[in-house]
Amino acid sequence: MVYDVLIVGGGVSGMQCALVLGSALSKTYAKGKKIGIILHQRSSHLQDALFNNVLGLAPGTLGKDILVQGKKQLKQLYPKVVQIENEKVLAVLDENEGYKIVSNKEEYHSKKVVIALNYSKPFDIAGLEQYVERHIRANAMKDRIQLRNFNHLIKEGLYVCGTLAGWRSQFAIAAGSGASVATDILTIWNEHVPTKVHDKHKTE
Repeated sequence: MVYDVLIVGGGVSGMQCALVLGSALSKTYAKGKKIGIILHQRSSHLQDALFNNVLGLAPGTLGKDILVQGKKQLKQLYPKVVQIENEKVLAVLDENEGYKIVSNKEEYHSKKVVIALNYSKPFDIAGLEQYVERHIRANAMKDRIQLRNFNHLIKEGLYVCGTLAGWRSQFAIAAGSGASVATDILTIWNEHVPTKVHDKHKTE
């Protein structure tokens, strides 16, 4: 199977990207699209997080619980989004029409790839080394990295979101970055007509 989009990383930005893409699968321009997310690339910063200042999250929400609940939410609402667990991505390589993603267990092929990992070293995914640079918004003493991009786009069909895109490590920022990438992809699918996905509560 060739994916239309494969997301690498199951933290805030990656999961938010998957949720927005999944929510569009009922739209005419997205019907039949194959979307996947590789969830466990490396340890997520959510594991030790405690949230009191995020709109919509109850004070005291634990990051480790969001990791579990996010997977359930994605599976329950958008089961067509394939969740790939317990694999480490080793390479993202150019192909004629997209990319080959090599993990420690499998090889995947996708027209578009979204890199949604955190900004910590080491970063050793073959095929992406040339884009690694110093993080522009992090404390220099922490020696964080980002992938060179313009508005999340590294090059055609290859995106980065979250802290690895150069954003600060804040839940709302990371989630917004993932959603932004998703809507950019949806816009391409919608023949470049700017688009987004909203659910509406209908009242009688």
